[in-house]
Amino acid sequence: MSGVEVVNIDCPYCGETIDLFIDCSVEEQRYVEDCSVCCRPIDVSVILEDDGMPGVTVSQENDA
Repeated sequence: MSGVEVVNIDCPYCGETIDLFIDCSVEEQRYVEDCSVCCRPIDVSVILEDDGMPGVTVSQENDA
């Protein structure tokens, strides 16, 4: 699968549900994205599953 998938996650700081736009052309990625609600930095890890869908794990930055 390639393209972009929208994944809903809960911010590890404020708990609000936000949308992440995941680039499915990259099998494994890690980056920091600011929460669109509280603006705090979220550490995002993505690994594409066997079916091509992104498996997303989020944590507070520097918490890993």
